[in-house]
Amino acid sequence: MRILIASDKFKGSATGSEVAAALADGIREIIPDAVVDAAPVADGGEGTVDAAVASGFTPVTVSVTGPTGRPVDATFALRDGQAIIEMAAASGLDVLPDGEKDALGATSRGTGELIAAALDRRATSIVLGVGGSACTDGGAGMLQALGVALRTEDRPVRPGGGGLVDLVSADITGLDPRLAAVSVVLAADVDNPLLGERGAAAVFAPQKGASADDVAVLEAGLSRLAELVDALPGVRASASAPGAGAAGGVGYAALAVLGAVREPGIDVIQRLIGLEARIADADLVITGEGSLDDQSLGGKTPLGVSAAAARAGKPVVAVCGRTTLDAAQAASAGFAQVYALSDIEPEPAKSMANAVPLLREVGRTIAADVGALTAR
Repeated sequence: MRILIASDKFKGSATGSEVAAALADGIREIIPDAVVDAAPVADGGEGTVDAAVASGFTPVTVSVTGPTGRPVDATFALRDGQAIIEMAAASGLDVLPDGEKDALGATSRGTGELIAAALDRRATSIVLGVGGSACTDGGAGMLQALGVALRTEDRPVRPGGGGLVDLVSADITGLDPRLAAVSVVLAADVDNPLLGERGAAAVFAPQKGASADDVAVLEAGLSRLAELVDALPGVRASASAPGAGAAGGVGYAALAVLGAVREPGIDVIQRLIGLEARIADADLVITGEGSLDDQSLGGKTPLGVSAAAARAGKPVVAVCGRTTLDAAQAASAGFAQVYALSDIEPEPAKSMANAVPLLREVGRTIAADVGALTAR
């Protein structure tokens, strides 16, 4: 029996690798000779670097500027000239000091410093995963770290999207010349533009602590950035490009100035870890994430894995902390069965605190059900 475990993290409880290890332990208690392949997956946000490292990439940790200006240690993954960078590690909500949000001042500078660190290590291709960002600065901080000049009348523009309202000039001629020979993939699932009702400020900034007044300031600042950058020679995408609104506008900076190509995060990660070949070798596929709900149906990790398993004709089950899907929705998504930790421990705080032992129990249950699951 060959079982592939391709799960995303359970946010706040277990990494993708920890989920796989716990499930594998439970499975082997019931089926000692089971061959279990652990392939943690992610969709471009938190866990993307872990997934790459689990598949053979080398972790590289550097000190960069955090979202509020304090230094943070951030890790990217590197193999054969390919760098996997997770914006959340440098400029994300999870690395905010004491979790204190700064809607107007948070910067993406550390993400640009991670890109520079990858270039220092001779990266020739970069995957930039942009989920979980803390900033709405249009990628201004990232661009400044890579040599772009963004100035007011007499000084560099201050960090954060709030400072962009004072922007007077933009000059990309100082962009790190090494980027000219590097391919960049923007791993982002959202197709929002930079500005307007579906833009970075209106849709995503409130999640980062922005008030209604803050959203208006951020929209004005992003509009000013786009007005100046869109007019520059050599810019390769406009503020209206699908995905420009990703990660507080870092999508715009990546597409317009770095010449990135946007791809769904789950597709990028599946390709990097060779998921299709690993599914082909499996008798059963297990996927999952912390909350399996309507957002999952929009194309998050479990749905991507389920679709790949369906193409290979392999049965797939989902494991989650909790689910709001009914049986018909789960079946429509391709899951032969859904196993929720909340079915064992209904108290959310206890379920999250005891996710690993609960996952072992779920592993034992899946092993006991495996005959019926693989016979379908």
